[in-house]
Amino acid sequence: MLPKLVVELIGTFFLVFTIGQTVIGTEGAAAALAPLAIGSALMVMVYAGGHFSGGHYNPAVTLGVTLRGKCSWKEAPAYMGAQIVGAVLAAVIVLFLKEGVKATPGDRDVLKSLVAEFLFTFALVYVVLNAATAKGTSGNSFYGLAIGFTVMVGAFAVGGVSGGAFNPAVAVGVTVMNLSTVPHLLVCLLADFAGGAAAAALFKAFDMGGDKA
Repeated sequence: MLPKLVVELIGTFFLVFTIGQTVIGTEGAAAALAPLAIGSALMVMVYAGGHFSGGHYNPAVTLGVTLRGKCSWKEAPAYMGAQIVGAVLAAVIVLFLKEGVKATPGDRDVLKSLVAEFLFTFALVYVVLNAATAKGTSGNSFYGLAIGFTVMVGAFAVGGVSGGAFNPAVAVGVTVMNLSTVPHLLVCLLADFAGGAAAAALFKAFDMGGDKA
């Protein structure tokens, strides 16, 4: 399982690294286009590692895929651990590269953040399950684009509301980079895991994977 964990660490690393490098100390057009870079980073990492580890790079996705039955409960904690390690390593390197550049946490409304994080984590896991694990889309070549663009859309739509994590590992990474606070981290953890679980529950309830067909 170690090679899969390394792939998960690498993918999460570059996702969080891209977030830090495009958000901290940027303004104007560069800041406005950050969601495009972030979604693109996730897309290319999903294409790079999706065939090998599943390309989760997100504990909420791992939870959803596990509940769906495509990842074992034995593997899930290790996947999540690798993702968080990758996020923290990325945050540390961003802090080194951005030394002297001040990052200020946003002032987030708790209820609005809960709703925003839940909705787009639900959307992300819903897309992952349908694009990358369903029989009807098996072998497709668009799954990485669909997944990356979901994060991009979410970042554009509600990034100003919740910070646009949609990913517990990202939430940890941005907290280390001082782009978020510990209380907001807890909000993201609750909403993101709930969103992932809800997407998996709907997917299974409607047999969207075609498992019973």
